[in-house]
Amino acid sequence: MKLEGKVAIVTGAGTGLGRAHALLLARSGAKVVVNDVGEGAAAVAAEIGAAGGDAMAVRCSVTDEAAVAAMVEEARRRFGAVHILVNNAGILRDVTFAKMSLDDFRLVVEVHLMGSVVCTQAVWGIMREQNHGRIVMTTSSTGLYGNFGQSNYGAAKMALVGLMQTLALEGARNGIKVNCLAPTAATAMTENLIPPTMKALLVPELVSPGLLALVCDEAPTRAILCAGAGHFERAYVTLTAGAYAGDDPDAGERVIAAWEAIGDPAGQTVPESGGAQIQQELASAARARNIA
Repeated sequence: MKLEGKVAIVTGAGTGLGRAHALLLARSGAKVVVNDVGEGAAAVAAEIGAAGGDAMAVRCSVTDEAAVAAMVEEARRRFGAVHILVNNAGILRDVTFAKMSLDDFRLVVEVHLMGSVVCTQAVWGIMREQNHGRIVMTTSSTGLYGNFGQSNYGAAKMALVGLMQTLALEGARNGIKVNCLAPTAATAMTENLIPPTMKALLVPELVSPGLLALVCDEAPTRAILCAGAGHFERAYVTLTAGAYAGDDPDAGERVIAAWEAIGDPAGQTVPESGGAQIQQELASAARARNIA
């Protein structure tokens, strides 16, 4: 019962990954708010209750600010607090960029990115007040590395990494840890994307154990955990040591000539914040110009 006494909200939890997340959190001792736009939320909450857990179902869109605020308030009224938020809700509108409508691009960004923003902002004040919080953004290998036909999805998913990076810094003083989970699983969203022979290996239940590591008391912060088929990896946004090219008219040519050195992964780092990139660049320039 790793999460005994904790209260968790899981969005998009009526089916697939969200359902698996909600069930695992409940088995780990958490009281769970099961959110979904569909009817599945009630069934998952009932399943948790039948297994001896405590859950409530809330049917609303994560993009509906008033409904999300009401969901969070109801969670506080019924369970007394909110300790964990798993931003899992999402949709797909896959097509190549040349054929994609701007409406479909906006819709995917609205649900994945802004839905996560709306839900996170709704619990942020509570977590600050109680000096404890665990927030998980659901990113994707599509956002991290790209995937044909998913420019809208990839843009939204990488945006969540950027959101996580900053919120982890801002939440640190109040005990709020923010991480990303990049799942690979066969769900309704990926019905036509994964070969049938592989679906048996890519069940959502083999992703959710990674979630436990991101929301427990010992959780890291600013981690990107990739998960699929029971295998877990970490992804990093790294910065190479690079090379100095100067500021004269030939600088562009020197960048081209030094391209391999600029991209050399030897000595790369994971910056503590965006300011670390600035410091590296200024230090390199100072050395080149003999500035103390």
